[in-house]
Amino acid sequence: MGANNGKQCGSDGKGSSSISSDVSSSTDHTPTKAQKNAATSEDSDLSMRTLSTPSPALIFPQNSHSFQNGRGSSTSSSSITGETVAMVHSPPPTRLTHPLIQLASKHQKEQANIDRLPDHSMIQIFSFLPTNQLCRCARVCRRWYNLAWDPRLWRTICLTGETINVDRALKVLTRRLCQDTPNVCLMLETVIVSGCRRLTDRGLYTIAQCCPELRKLEVSGCYNISNEAVFDVVSLCPNLEHLDVSGCSKVTCISLTREASIKLSPLHGKQISIRYLDMTDCFVLEDEGLHTIAAHCTQLTHLYLRRCVRITDEGLRYLMIYCTSIKELSVSDCRFVSDFGMREIAKLESRLRYLSIAHCGRITDVGIRYIAKYCSKLRYLNARGCEGITDHGAEYLAKNCTKLKSLDIGKCPLVSDTGLEFLALNCFNLKRLSLKSCESITGQGLQIVAANCFDLQMLNVQDCDVSVDALRFVKRHCKRCIIEHTNPAFF
Repeated sequence: MGANNGKQCGSDGKGSSSISSDVSSSTDHTPTKAQKNAATSEDSDLSMRTLSTPSPALIFPQNSHSFQNGRGSSTSSSSITGETVAMVHSPPPTRLTHPLIQLASKHQKEQANIDRLPDHSMIQIFSFLPTNQLCRCARVCRRWYNLAWDPRLWRTICLTGETINVDRALKVLTRRLCQDTPNVCLMLETVIVSGCRRLTDRGLYTIAQCCPELRKLEVSGCYNISNEAVFDVVSLCPNLEHLDVSGCSKVTCISLTREASIKLSPLHGKQISIRYLDMTDCFVLEDEGLHTIAAHCTQLTHLYLRRCVRITDEGLRYLMIYCTSIKELSVSDCRFVSDFGMREIAKLESRLRYLSIAHCGRITDVGIRYIAKYCSKLRYLNARGCEGITDHGAEYLAKNCTKLKSLDIGKCPLVSDTGLEFLALNCFNLKRLSLKSCESITGQGLQIVAANCFDLQMLNVQDCDVSVDALRFVKRHCKRCIIEHTNPAFF
């Protein structure tokens, strides 16, 4: 069985779950005392076994619920509370005691074709459900309860929404998933709680304690978490490879806890196995923090430092000393990064495939020349807003990085048709080209590109002085190309 792709739990729409732990509580008829005693005695053995194995359901605010798998939404009612919390429910009873209820239940059972499906088919269907819907399926009947909590369905937990009490939700879910393997969730590999602003260090500590096999953690936009909580996760989850803390403004470093560093053997080298790290919008990250990250995360292959405005060329020097396997790097909007930083990045040589230096105003043709000379296998370059780049920089790229597939040199006013000609005659594999707001570009340059780059799929010439005839020429030669433009005469 494959991993659960896309279980999500949110609070964007309308809906909630009933706190009742018994299906019969939703009916108008109240069974007699004798009937209750009979049902209790018949199910005593099974009840004793299941009362200690609760079925957690995520309770949403009265006016909030989301079904975020793109298929639709569901609604229900709640009169208990307006706060999003995680509650614990016992599994549904095995039978309904009132004769009328039994008759209705029998009639429904005869019509429910889904009950005829074997267990493995039901589990396959459940694997497509988001987290909140899977929890609700566990409350339908006893069979669905057992199937919904099959460990194979819980490789991924995804909770989203600003109002959800994610700390408690994680506690309830991990407690239930730890039932068969006390204190640890051996099957859980991915936790996504992006945008959950109520997530605190307590929730991350729950993950760190219970999920030793965790491989992917995304907490983007959760600005209440601190360095200590992140340290706990990377120290107690040795297999963690993917970490997204973008928008977590309090996170300034990624490192092991002091206790974990002491316990590790010298052969281990006090390393963290993270390969993918996104620290976009971590505004307080400085060169010293980047130095610590590089020293501990030497296996990094993907690193994104967008808008980490305190990073300088010195931080990049530290990074290149330790992390020599980086394939994708973004330092967009890091305004202190200059040509000296490009010289350091060029040490990655042919390993570098993706580089974003957008709006790094201190980078000129000199920095581009370093990249072009040593990083010949570069596939993607975003240099938008680097106003120091000229036709010479475009020439260096064209003659050395011939395998470029995506290039953004928008808002580079010194790049003209001459630079486009170099690109068109050397980079035949270009699929995406952005020239937005390039004041020196004309229709002649576009025609040269279209005549040589037949595989072009996206061309951005917004705010460029190009004629309708030139745009039609591009469309005629690059039939699959989507042209983004601001010329009202072309459609």
